[in-house]
Amino acid sequence: MVVEPLPQEQRFFTALRSGDWPKPDRDWQLEEVDLTAAGFVELFETQLMSRHLDLHARRLQARGEAFYTIGSAGHEGNAAIARAFRATDPAFLHYRDAAFLLQRSRGVPGQTPLWDLLLSFAASAEDPISGGRHKVLGSKVLHIPPQTSTIASHLPKAMGASYSLGLWRRLGGGGEWPADSVVICSFGDASFNHSTAQGALNAAGWAAYQGAPMPLVMVCEDNGIGISTLTPAGWIEASMRSRPGFHYLACDGLDLLDTWRAAREAERIARCRKQPVFLHMRCVRLFGHAGSDAQQAYLPPARIKADEARDPLLVSAGLLLRHGILDVAAIERLYRSIAERVAHVAEGAIRRPKLETARQVMASIVPPGRPGRARSWQGDIDATPSTMAKLLNQSLTRLMESHPHLVMAGEDIGRKGGVYGVTLRLQAQFGPHRVIDTLLDEQSILGLGIGMGQSGLVPILEIQFLAYLHNAEDQLRGEAATLSFFSNGQYTNPMVVRIAGLGYQKGFGGHFHNDNAIAVLRDIPGLLVACPSNAADAVGLLQEAVRLADEEQRVVVVIEPIALYHTRDLHEEGDQQWCFADPGPQHRLAVGEPGQWGEGRDLAIVTYGNGVYLSRQAAARLEAQGVALRIVDLRWLTDIDHDAVHRLIVDCGQVLVVDECRRSGSPSEELITAMVERGVPSDRLHRLTAEDSFIPLGRAATVTLPSVEAIIEQGLSLAAPGAKAGTAKKTPSKATAGSDEG
Repeated sequence: MVVEPLPQEQRFFTALRSGDWPKPDRDWQLEEVDLTAAGFVELFETQLMSRHLDLHARRLQARGEAFYTIGSAGHEGNAAIARAFRATDPAFLHYRDAAFLLQRSRGVPGQTPLWDLLLSFAASAEDPISGGRHKVLGSKVLHIPPQTSTIASHLPKAMGASYSLGLWRRLGGGGEWPADSVVICSFGDASFNHSTAQGALNAAGWAAYQGAPMPLVMVCEDNGIGISTLTPAGWIEASMRSRPGFHYLACDGLDLLDTWRAAREAERIARCRKQPVFLHMRCVRLFGHAGSDAQQAYLPPARIKADEARDPLLVSAGLLLRHGILDVAAIERLYRSIAERVAHVAEGAIRRPKLETARQVMASIVPPGRPGRARSWQGDIDATPSTMAKLLNQSLTRLMESHPHLVMAGEDIGRKGGVYGVTLRLQAQFGPHRVIDTLLDEQSILGLGIGMGQSGLVPILEIQFLAYLHNAEDQLRGEAATLSFFSNGQYTNPMVVRIAGLGYQKGFGGHFHNDNAIAVLRDIPGLLVACPSNAADAVGLLQEAVRLADEEQRVVVVIEPIALYHTRDLHEEGDQQWCFADPGPQHRLAVGEPGQWGEGRDLAIVTYGNGVYLSRQAAARLEAQGVALRIVDLRWLTDIDHDAVHRLIVDCGQVLVVDECRRSGSPSEELITAMVERGVPSDRLHRLTAEDSFIPLGRAATVTLPSVEAIIEQGLSLAAPGAKAGTAKKTPSKATAGSDEG
């Protein structure tokens, strides 16, 4: 198939005819860098394949056959980096690293990288990594997990994966990668400035500075521009040359020989010394940010021309000529033959099946399971009724004993035992390598867990307060929960995230320590969110969360109500009615399974967390006034079993949803909608929610939240004779929490 050159290719052919090849800064000899002539030609072929994929993607897009044109043009020097590492070294790649994947595939038999990448360009359902869901660089066989990030949000999990290698050695071996692996991650100079990248760099350096093994090579591909914003000259080097914990290396990414030299040194340091390396690869961006980007609008013609003159393919071709490896005719034949090969393969790839239904698209949101690895637990259970904090501690102890691959991490969870004592004495029992005190950075805590989960461990992470999650939630949304989706179920990062949250905590801060915003968690596909109301349920939900992570590879968040950690009494001081016996290691509450208290039919209260506790307090006074009551405890705030909830409320005269989260974006919206869809008349449905407000400090800390008094007032109003017939009027509560009818 004859392929007509695009305008972007004219510079190469002009140089080919005129011999105007740019020279690199240093004239390396092949023997100096220990590279054979055949190895050099192989790298050049990889560069050509990557370039022709970029160019042909634009041809296909013009025909409506391809959907992704963010290319690797100018970054093809990373082929030399790929060659310097083992095919089993996990690589978390920048989206401009097609040459890396192509080069790595050369060392693994049976690979068809051109076909695979063209299937992804065409969004074919047969794309072997994402199944047509996105154009991502990834391969299970090549140990390249797919990344979708353009803001370096994959760096924290690369740090976590690197840390996990040393952890597996301490645990006696195992894991997804060989014990002496090195983790590679790459990113651009623009995303280097993102807080996520800076957090990952800091966490890696922080750990290495203290002697923790961190075999990690972080490759910054510096093309000097982030879409239209120029990177200040010298900024990357000035930022990293003296960074604590890191070895700084630099190379000319336009020169394959210099890049090969630096990459081998980076590999040697990381593998032998188990220390992180920052490899600064200077390169160039050609053809704009993407196919739709007209860089002429923001770059002067002189800059564009200068960049085109620095094309790494021109540099490589010139070196091949100067070293006498290939002549002009051979270079031209190689260039054209690869162009024709890519075009030929593309014609087959664009005809392959595409995703057509929502079911097909969503098939990989929930990952495939695998056999659990828990050992049977042998021990005595302390059956003394106790608090949520105490029973969670007992459950965590059992889980750590029965799951040798379970690792805990979080701020202050070790020596201090957590802010609320939930993890007390666990580090002393299981060691600092399994109960890890982390630095104060939620992005790094979550990234550490994602990387550990991807390596084969099951992490239990603690986020100290719910409000602290919000600066790091993209690690859950954009990384943890998407990995199975974008890898067609081939990659998973199972984890459990414990978060102390919600309101009603007395005397300890305003909205940072009392936070009732959970909407961001509930709209992440595949993420499971649980919320216990009492100690026994906390054990059942935590133990089910660990099973889900271990056996079903799920990402599970457990929101633990701070105000209930140490609550003992329900109605009066000393009654001990909110203390519960430990239900034991086999007690697990299945996803969506609600709980029920009471059998009354006048009023059903549907609630969760603190709402259950408040409703139980209100129940005594409501029943004393003749209201026959039942309380439905959701337990799970995602994957709610609405049919089960409907069965529990359908025979009740009135239904009140008590929701401690904000009126907008709260679970109550979903609950009311689901009840209406199942035929419950709207005049029987009512909400009592928190106001759309932050939570203040001091005596006003609960005035925006549902209260016992508000539940009683609403309950009496709804259970009045007229209300049972569906004629109740809306009675605004004296409390300021939001109240309405369905």
